[in-house]
Amino acid sequence: MAVVSWKEILLLTGLVVGCYWNSLSCGFVFDDVSAILDNKDLRPSTPVRNLFLNDFWGTPMAEERSHKSYRPLTVLTFRLNYLVSELVAAFYHLLNVVLHAVVCVLFLRVCRLFLDKTSSLVAALLFAVHPIHTEAVTGVVGRAELLSSIFLLAAFLAYTKSTSADHSIVWAPIALTVVLVAAATLCKEQGITVIGICCVHEVFVAQGFTLPMLLDTLRRVLQGKDGFPYALLQTLLKLIVLVISTLLLVIVRVQVIQSQLPVFTRFDNPAAVSPTPTRQLTFNYLLPVNAWLLLNPSELCCDWTMGTIPLVESLLDLRNLATLVFYTFLGLLAYHSLRYRHSSARTVIMALSLIVLPFIPASNLFFPVGFVVAERVLYVPSMGFCVLVAHGFKIVSHKGPLKKISWLIIGVLLTTHAVKTFKRNWDWESEYTLFTSALKVNKNNAKLWNNVGHALENQNNYAKALQYFLQATRVQPDDIGAHMNVGRTYKNLNKSKEAEDAYLVAKSLMPQVIPGKKYATRVAPNHLNVYINLANLIRANESRLEEADQLYRQAISMRPDFKQAYISRGELLLKMNKLTEARDAYLRALELDRTNADLWYNLAIVNIEMKDPSEALKNFNHALELNPRHKLALFNSALLMQESGEPKFWPEANRRFLTYVEEEPEDANGYFNLGMLAMDANENAAAERWMRKAIGLQAGFRSALFNLALLYSQSKREIDALPALDELLRHHPEHIKGLILKGDILMNHKKDTRGAKACFERIVRMDPTNVQGKHNLCVVYFEERDLPRAAHCLEETLAMAPHEEYVRRHLSIVRNKMAAMSAAGQPLASGGGAAVSAEEEEKPERVEEGPEEEAAEVEEEGRGADAVGKGNGEEKNVRKSSAESLGGVGVDQSESLDSSQSDERSSDRLYQGQLKEMTCSSDFLKAGGYLHRPGLKITLHTTSAPGFCSAASSNLY
Repeated sequence: MAVVSWKEILLLTGLVVGCYWNSLSCGFVFDDVSAILDNKDLRPSTPVRNLFLNDFWGTPMAEERSHKSYRPLTVLTFRLNYLVSELVAAFYHLLNVVLHAVVCVLFLRVCRLFLDKTSSLVAALLFAVHPIHTEAVTGVVGRAELLSSIFLLAAFLAYTKSTSADHSIVWAPIALTVVLVAAATLCKEQGITVIGICCVHEVFVAQGFTLPMLLDTLRRVLQGKDGFPYALLQTLLKLIVLVISTLLLVIVRVQVIQSQLPVFTRFDNPAAVSPTPTRQLTFNYLLPVNAWLLLNPSELCCDWTMGTIPLVESLLDLRNLATLVFYTFLGLLAYHSLRYRHSSARTVIMALSLIVLPFIPASNLFFPVGFVVAERVLYVPSMGFCVLVAHGFKIVSHKGPLKKISWLIIGVLLTTHAVKTFKRNWDWESEYTLFTSALKVNKNNAKLWNNVGHALENQNNYAKALQYFLQATRVQPDDIGAHMNVGRTYKNLNKSKEAEDAYLVAKSLMPQVIPGKKYATRVAPNHLNVYINLANLIRANESRLEEADQLYRQAISMRPDFKQAYISRGELLLKMNKLTEARDAYLRALELDRTNADLWYNLAIVNIEMKDPSEALKNFNHALELNPRHKLALFNSALLMQESGEPKFWPEANRRFLTYVEEEPEDANGYFNLGMLAMDANENAAAERWMRKAIGLQAGFRSALFNLALLYSQSKREIDALPALDELLRHHPEHIKGLILKGDILMNHKKDTRGAKACFERIVRMDPTNVQGKHNLCVVYFEERDLPRAAHCLEETLAMAPHEEYVRRHLSIVRNKMAAMSAAGQPLASGGGAAVSAEEEEKPERVEEGPEEEAAEVEEEGRGADAVGKGNGEEKNVRKSSAESLGGVGVDQSESLDSSQSDERSSDRLYQGQLKEMTCSSDFLKAGGYLHRPGLKITLHTTSAPGFCSAASSNLY
């Protein structure tokens, strides 16, 4: 066997790079969206064992909606790609190009077994540039084809070494073959067909049998004239080992899919649900269609489902002639290769085995698959085609007059194919370019119109997208997905009535329930999303919540394992304040999928609504065990720990907030809460740093500005607090606590009575019932020595808060002062309300109560005297500050600040986040919205994912 030289390797690699280098600029398109972007199995946070429990698209194999495509080794390479470059598409495409080059080299090595050096190189060169491979190489999900082919060819090469020079069996290569076959099958299902190729090689090439020889030997054995030849016995033994290995692999594969085939609809493969003879005629006609794509790859299309190829419904259909010609040609080749022993016959039989056997699983002849034609499944069969072309070239080129012409033809063929491949790669640059190129080939496929609409929708071009979706409904009026797309687009265009009408049309097209027949087997799982989408639309109307709930329950009755219905219904029940039922809905969803971090997060939100913080924290922790970088669970669990008031939770809360800001470095709320934790721990420098970071990210951040001012005041840096308060009041002029704190600082530290008076007067103008603001204004009047006005002001305050003893005592102090001054013949009001001298300031100290005692009483009684409800977003007043001047005392800073700080947190710290969607159908599920409770902004995870029609979802629109 001639080895492959370095020059040939470099030639093949250079040709592959030349044809496919532009694929590096392509993005993730078509099936890549489901297999890469939406597949959680690629993320490092997902346990590696999940790769062996889920299908190619990340759906658990046990679920009925699973596509049952079990390719864990391929997904493992995607995961390695993610570790290196996350979601940078160029690296995924680069690895595909490298793998295609490896396949080309291995294929050349295989060709050397039954072709000469020149013709085997021609076969490998043609394989390297054939345009039919663009879907397998340029489409990232085509890697399943590439990896499976590598192991398939390696298994075949290993098996060819299973016979020694003395014709005895060498078992090590056979064992290696079985291992490589298993690996090929774990990359893609068709890998198992290499066993058949090995059997053909063993019988007709290695042992040199022909079909007449086998029949004659069998006849003689049955007649008792002769026994089995030793060579034949050896062959049978090897074949038995291969067959048993194959059966074991098949049994394991059946166990993995739990003896269930995926659910396909007539939209995926119309012939599969057609009656006899339409089904048989159509499936047989697809064979010459695939052969024609190999012969003439001029019009390639990424999707051949639905109405692309009309059904062959009659024996009189002229397309049956193509089927007849195909079978005639195939029969002649088989007859030639099975009857004779010469090298040409062996080459042809191996070429036919490479064409036929790997194609059988996708042929629809033995069991239906989820497509009509798929170019990527021709990747391995094209090897046999290239062998036939190269063999024909060998025969023709050995005839003198045709030698130059044959070389010219091969040169033109390689050049045109290379150019076509290079140009075809550009079609895979984006979804829009891919699907518009497909529409040039086929305008009868509603899925293509839908997917162009999706591409436009992703560009927010809803009006133009609607035109394509409507065209899809005209091409295929009974396409449920197309009507769902129309409804969603109308919703995006704020045309709710038209959206509802479109969803109702889609709903009317759903199969009706037939007693005694399992509903789930008759409908694509994602079509049930019409109930979810319609419910999500009408629940915006508060009067139709029960109607929406009925739709959710209808979906659940049709499919009890419909996880999304439970999720959406849980959110609706929460909105309806049916908390127990909402919790039960999420618990049911968790029974179906306990590995979904978003579900645990949603359940925690329900626990918060049910005022069960310990259970909420437990469920937040479940979410974080499954996804340690779950942003909302990190934030809200940390906030729950912080609000618990238990210092033992603070270090973990701090760690989670730090992780959160790593994930969301532009979210000011994370830094603000880090600052609040630092304030709790009396780490003032850190608190100041975090607060300033929050303010830098969000100008006018109310809570951060106010708490920064509180921090300065607590740290005896009252003057530094004034700029923060000025900025706060510039953005939020109605901030009453800010005005009170500013007035306090101006009064006690700046001695600016007029400034303080302006702050308190502003409070009273905004809220005449604010006791603290009114009281502190009375204090200003007292400081200005306008005793009659102070007394009148305190009387009004006492009328507003008759149970506040400190107001009553201060009024008594003022009245006593007025009586004393009157008795002494002093004026009761200073001129113009100006500030008095220092000597006059000393006089109020001579009151009956001691100064410190009075201060403590005033501050203690002042707490909570005029708290503003949390629900309206205001805060409690910080302090009555200058009131202590009635007793001639200072301000108890620390105690006031502690009270204020707590109040500010309870009202301004919000549970935060965005609606996050779990992958489901390509039809948007815009469920819910923000659900509020006092002091919290709670966000639920709901499902929503725009998707393209893909093999992963069968009929995802």
